[in-house]
Amino acid sequence: MSKTDQKRRAVIKGLPALALAPQALFAADRKDRQPNIVFILADDLGYADLGVYGNTDFTTPNLDRLAAQGVRFTQAYANSAVCSATRFGLITGRYQYRLRGGLAEPIAGASKTIGLPPQHPTLPSLLKKAGYRTALFGKWHLGYLPVFGPLKSGYDVFFGNYGGAIDYFTHKPGVGPEVPEDLYEGEVPVHKVGYYTDLLAERATEYIGQQDGKQPFFLSLHFTAPHWPWEGPGDEAVSRDIGNIFHYDGGDLVTYGKMVTGLDTAIGRVLDALRHKGLADDTIVIFTSDNGGERFSKTWPFSGQKTELLEGGIRVPAIVRWPRRLGAGTTTDQVAISMDWLPTLLAAAGGAPDPAYPPDGQDLLPVLTGQRAPVERTLFWRYKANAQRAVRSGNWKYLRLNGNDFLFDVSVDQRERANLAQRHPDVFDKLKGEWESWNASMLPITPDVRTHGVNGKVQADHYHADGTD
Repeated sequence: MSKTDQKRRAVIKGLPALALAPQALFAADRKDRQPNIVFILADDLGYADLGVYGNTDFTTPNLDRLAAQGVRFTQAYANSAVCSATRFGLITGRYQYRLRGGLAEPIAGASKTIGLPPQHPTLPSLLKKAGYRTALFGKWHLGYLPVFGPLKSGYDVFFGNYGGAIDYFTHKPGVGPEVPEDLYEGEVPVHKVGYYTDLLAERATEYIGQQDGKQPFFLSLHFTAPHWPWEGPGDEAVSRDIGNIFHYDGGDLVTYGKMVTGLDTAIGRVLDALRHKGLADDTIVIFTSDNGGERFSKTWPFSGQKTELLEGGIRVPAIVRWPRRLGAGTTTDQVAISMDWLPTLLAAAGGAPDPAYPPDGQDLLPVLTGQRAPVERTLFWRYKANAQRAVRSGNWKYLRLNGNDFLFDVSVDQRERANLAQRHPDVFDKLKGEWESWNASMLPITPDVRTHGVNGKVQADHYHADGTD
């Protein structure tokens, strides 16, 4: 027995009986064995786009296997119905509406003021403080150089794109020889040949292979798939012929299936790299999406899509695997949201949030490890387009959409069809009042806040990189 093990056993033996609870044993062990963390984020993936969530149009064997080896959430939400806003919530552990950049729906172009302030504590910076190596491969979308960037916000290594969508083959955010590639190594532009999803998987597997096991690592792997343009791994000819990065006239269900299965294959390579390196048992792997699905996604049984606060726009798949601590093949109905991952992962790593920036998210580790039953949550959303607002409290959901107010019991009415506002006026008034109070505590939505909305209507597919609609 090592001296470390002898010391830990002596400490535990001397504790009162109450301290022998699982969380105490976990705390004693955690300091010596910080888990590695791989956080995989898809872009615009619908709730039911994976086989394990009900898709029968194509297969996702690697992600289905990940769920079979870990815990699958059935009530996970994104912080927003669009991408960069959710990423603010994820990286800060707080409502994105506390930051000016988080109001944008989404960030559309370079700005000296709209982005993640480098001085704000983040999940990577806090894990770095706890002793972790940190890397981001893929989409940043939290502000542009020279003011903002992943290397300024806690990541040691970065390879990927600073903005939103890019072509999968040219790696450009637009079409034409005058449009520069949005592909960077750190803060230096680079040129690479290959399908972007595969390039990110390649970098992630290389990074994992470089780990020596002496220092834990946090790897953010933020794919752009299956966000438009609609190009599968073999569609380079489509890329050459595309007339517009937004690809209004492109795509179909078959192409979308190829994009998702290509994503699944890429993730399989990363999971294999962990296994071959002998790191799988002691690595937390999380998979989720930044918002609900777009026009080719499957969001059943929910209605709505990206840019809408209906369930289809904010309910997302979420899977977490950690063989050393979590049971395999389980599901949880715990209501969760993107900003929960910061306090949860910090707790697993033995770190702590910055007390000056307390998280709005909750530590889910006690629920995931079975030390506590799922707890009721009250979560809030707002979206400038159509002045949308939503509250999820217990099984109740208050929603305002297109000037109309609704109350749903989403535990039985997943499609949000039966408006119970008149049947339960007390619940309706309570949630509406809670939203008003919460909203008053956030930054106001001013006329300059950019959104996908066009003339008061939500347009999920039609917007431009320069911020015009």
